[in-house]
Amino acid sequence: MIKFFRNIRKKLLVEGKTAYYFKYAIGEIVLVVVGILIALQVNNWNEQRKNENRAVSYQKRLKEDIKEELKGLEDRIEYYTLVRKHGESVIDALTS
Repeated sequence: MIKFFRNIRKKLLVEGKTAYYFKYAIGEIVLVVVGILIALQVNNWNEQRKNENRAVSYQKRLKEDIKEELKGLEDRIEYYTLVRKHGESVIDALTS
């Protein structure tokens, strides 16, 4: 492909068609710039998709962590309620 474009440039310069050569050169530069811009846009879309997936993953893990903490707190409440009841029964036994 590069050889093909090189042959076109040589042919235009040899024939003395410098105006066509400059038009061709500008067109080639524009084509390269457009290709780079498209590649950058695709990369940006991909990074945005990755970030969104990462955020969803963080949210899911955070929700799971909160559920686990809530379960742990409920277990502690149950334990301390039982301890209080036993303490009250011991106090009642000692005071009667």
